[in-house]
Amino acid sequence: MITNIIKDKSTKLFIFLGGFFIANAIIAEVIGVKIFSLENTIGIQPFSIPLFGHSFSFNLTAGVLLWPVVFIMTDIINEYYGERGVRLLSNLTVCLLAYAFAMYYLAIHLVPADWWPGSKTSVGLNDMQAAFEQIFGQGIAIIFGSLVAFLIGQVVDVVIFHRIKQWSGEKYIWLRSTGSTIVSQLIDSFVVVFIAFYFYPKYISEANGKPWPFALVMSICIGNYIYKFFMAIILTPMIYIGHNMIEKYLGTALATEMKNAALKDEIKIVE
Repeated sequence: MITNIIKDKSTKLFIFLGGFFIANAIIAEVIGVKIFSLENTIGIQPFSIPLFGHSFSFNLTAGVLLWPVVFIMTDIINEYYGERGVRLLSNLTVCLLAYAFAMYYLAIHLVPADWWPGSKTSVGLNDMQAAFEQIFGQGIAIIFGSLVAFLIGQVVDVVIFHRIKQWSGEKYIWLRSTGSTIVSQLIDSFVVVFIAFYFYPKYISEANGKPWPFALVMSICIGNYIYKFFMAIILTPMIYIGHNMIEKYLGTALATEMKNAALKDEIKIVE
């Protein structure tokens, strides 16, 4: 029985896509604590655009590097395994993210060895325990906002993807994939920041219990979305590359059968 499952191409593909999907989501959450300057990273002068009363430049969370990939993976999985396949992976991802944050919390509260906090003073880290807490100890509101945004974004992505596919059939892969990603990323970009820093800032110690100004929150959200919007367009060729690789791996007959089943929202693991 186990051997048959492992040999089945559609099952192995689902495991691979699901594993890569979940890994990207968890990594994006962990690295999201870093804020980077996009302009300085690519070697240009930072923008200074007046926006909502603030000087706008592209200071983004490092998590934006991977979230476009997650949503493209959503569309590829949706293409071959349907809405229920995406829902299964989305729910599993949320559970694993919650589990990961729980483990981070426990790790933070383990009593460090006497020598460990000062073990990296030679490279400028005077307190490793404090550094560990700052990297892994995200606020409750950020965690909650991330999980809510992820679930809402996935639902919207799936619905739009299927509506476009029902209208277009097998044509316009770019339209259903990029279109659904652009809309879902819009929601994702705004929900996290508004929950964490505008509606429930009391759960984030750095915010001192006070909401960030609405104008500041809007400028951050807009900056994140502009980046994700262009990344969704730039990564469009990757959708076609992914489809071609999967079609070659599965074979035309199996790939067609899976896509037809997915379109009817029937998840089939066929031989």
